Amino acid sequence: MDHKREKLPVFGVGPVYVLTCLLLTLLGLYLWRYNYLSFGDLMQLKAFCYSLGFLSILLGLYLWLEAVVVQKINKKVKEDQLITDGVYGIVRHPVYSAFFFILTGCLLLTGNWCLLILPLVFYLFLTWLMLQTEEKWLRDKFGKEYDDYCKEVHRVIPFFRKKRKE
Repeated sequence: MDHKREKLPVFGVGPVYVLTCLLLTLLGLYLWRYNYLSFGDLMQLKAFCYSLGFLSILLGLYLWLEAVVVQKINKKVKEDQLITDGVYGIVRHPVYSAFFFILTGCLLLTGNWCLLILPLVFYLFLTWLMLQTEEKWLRDKFGKEYDDYCKEVHRVIPFFRKKRKE
């Protein structure tokens, strides 16, 4: 990638990730709704799954709002800026993480263990997509600055930054 001429795509691989995961979620919800997965119901853990699902959806909404509305990611991408503060200080890809948590939350609301395989698929798919595309683009564009950022901030799951050893 020529750093001087090429701009990062505003949407990246987001539509591919979100649509794929959304379709898998809808398929899972359809199978659950029409009792094809009744053997996986966690009757004793329904309240726990519902609570965890609700919290997961709230976390996803928070991540999306922080990245898109508060930090204006679309504007920053157009300006070729690497964002490493705010919500980007706890997760490298908060918009993708948001969809991961929202869709996982929807699956948790069913209280069916069979559907809890899908979040693992979502995570692995997102990790593979990021390694093949956006993280390569960002590494090409920002070099050592991006590498240092990657050492401190997790790709998908929000964590507080690791302390740098000076």
